[in-house]
Amino acid sequence: MTALTLSQQEIDNITESDITELAKRLEQDEYSSPFDGLQDWHLLRAIAFRRPDMVETYVHLLDLEAFDES
Repeated sequence: MTALTLSQQEIDNITESDITELAKRLEQDEYSSPFDGLQDWHLLRAIAFRRPDMVETYVHLLDLEAFDES
């Protein structure tokens, strides 16, 4: 399951323990390939956009900042 192929239903079915496990992998950053880490990051980001309440604790892993485009 990748972030690019996640359906709304799949994101709706993600549990808190799934997100906790995902966040642990991102925090440990012990991936065999940088692309594996990037895939997890995109997955957490997709969940954050659709279910922000689920990733509130882990938003620091996303490095999202508000941009002032004025």
